[in-house]
Amino acid sequence: MKKLIIGIASASCLLMACNNKSSTTATGTDSTTSNSNKIKQIALNSDLAFNNKDAEAVYKDCSSDFVDYGTAGESKPMKNIDSMKTNLKQLFVAFPDFKVENLHAIAQGDTVMVLGDWSGTFKSEYMKIKPTGKSFKLTDVDVYTFNKDGKINSHKSIQSETKILYQLGIPMPPPKKNK
Repeated sequence: MKKLIIGIASASCLLMACNNKSSTTATGTDSTTSNSNKIKQIALNSDLAFNNKDAEAVYKDCSSDFVDYGTAGESKPMKNIDSMKTNLKQLFVAFPDFKVENLHAIAQGDTVMVLGDWSGTFKSEYMKIKPTGKSFKLTDVDVYTFNKDGKINSHKSIQSETKILYQLGIPMPPPKKNK
């Protein structure tokens, strides 16, 4: 965990240093910074929509070919935004106090990383899992990529789902054996 935090901090410093190298156009405005600020705000708005329990707003700025890669390679990529919205609405019912705080965004090129503190209490059934009444809290990084039209075309989360399940007291399934 310590290595993960140090790695994220190092990457953040590197990206901030790289992000400060921008070019000025002939009109005197900085188009790189302007675009970085625009896509950072879009990514922040997507994460902030979780606090309002607004699944529509979470996916509002996604492209038609949007892909959610989930967390740390633990899940299959999802491509159907309507299914993702339905799943997210169920999550909001199961975790009525679900929220994100202390958001910080860093942009470089077509990528934005949003660091934030996520928390919630498991109060209602979710995906056939009985609620435990326990809470989770963790720091996570959402990585968004954008297309040339300024739409989000992919998302992935860095934090492992295993950490959340452990904090919630949900038993882990046994590892699959390779044949």
